[in-house]
Order: sequence, then structure tokens, then C-alpha cells
Amino acid sequence: MNIKFIPHSIALFLIFILAFSIPAQSAQAASPATLKVGSSGADVPDLQYRLKTLGYFNKDVTAYFGTTTLESLKRFQKDYGIASDGVAGKQTWETLKKVSVNQTELTLLARIIYAEARGESYKGQVAVGAVVMNRLASSSFPNSIRGVIEQPRAFTAVDDGQYKLTPDKTAYQAAQDAVKGYDPTGDALYYFNPQTATSDWIWSRKQTVKIGRHIFAV
Repeated sequence: MNIKFIPHSIALFLIFILAFSIPAQSAQAASPATLKVGSSGADVPDLQYRLKTLGYFNKDVTAYFGTTTLESLKRFQKDYGIASDGVAGKQTWETLKKVSVNQTELTLLARIIYAEARGESYKGQVAVGAVVMNRLASSSFPNSIRGVIEQPRAFTAVDDGQYKLTPDKTAYQAAQDAVKGYDPTGDALYYFNPQTATSDWIWSRKQTVKIGRHIFAV
């Protein structure tokens, strides 16, 4: 063995370890904190906003976890089959992120609704939002609002640039109703315009309802 190469090999090994440990630490740091009564910080308003979009939290969003947040969280946990301990831990956060949105995500949802369905009835606009939320809840699609919406070739409006348009108040309201669980589609995961759809695959999906120009399917 050539001893001159040992220090060099150790250095390469240390660089390798650091290169792979830093992203892991960053990912852990990015995870929401476990929150309980008395907690404060950036994750508290995120928690409150998500609970508010679902109708559980009815106060102004703050950076402090008080009794109102506690009771709101416990109601959410009970309704979603989580231990109703009033602590926002891993399971609570995972469930919240599957069924709710933060402020940025609500804007993304309103944008895709406006881009895809601004000419539709209010019910038709909520329906598009419901499809996004149904995909978010499904293990067959990305696990974030942005991931679902911006998944390649998932939505025509993303591909043609209409997704960049500024949504109006109706789109925001439709987004809020979709997040709260209003789903006129019958749990649909897809929709298409029968006048323009050319894919044999989309026509093969089980159809649930037609709302305006869109047929919804699972």
C-alpha cells in the first residue's frame, strides 16, 4: 500500500460524508416544528392559516400558539382521526399538508382555477380546485400543491402560460371552498373539455359529472 495516499483518501471520505449530510440536515431544518401551547415562531402562523382555510380557526393569524389555536387544532385532530392532544407533531403536519394550504399555496390554487376555468360558473371553478385537492390527497400524485399543479403536462394553462395571470376574487373564493371540502366533482382526479380532448386515455376514464364545458373523471 502506498502510505502517501492515505491522508488524501481520508480527506475525500470526509468530503463525501459532508456532502451528503448537509442536505439531510437542511431538509430536517425545513420540517415544521412540533408546536404546542406557548409555542411561537414562523410555523405557528402557518399552522393557524391552514386551520383557518379548513374552517377550524376563526381569529386573526398570529405567531403565538394560544388556547384558541389549541382548541382549533384538537377539533381538527379529532375529525381527521389523529390523537386529539393539541400538539402539532409529525402526523398532524403530514395530514394538514394533505388537506389544507398555506397562504402561498392558496394563491397557486387560485391561479390555476382562474387560468383553467375563469369562463366557467362558480361551481365549475370550485370543481377545478377540488381536482387539485383530490390529487394532493392521492398517493398517485405529488405531495404538494405546487407539485400537483406544476407537474409536467398536468394542466394546459401551465403549459401555455395562462397560469401566470393574476386571479380575481372569485378564483380565491373558489380556492377557499375547494380547500374546505366543497367537491362537486364526485372525487374526480381528472377533467377535460370534450370539444377539444383528443386523448383516447382520458376518454377511457370513468366519468363522474359534467359541469359547464368540463367532464370530470376518476
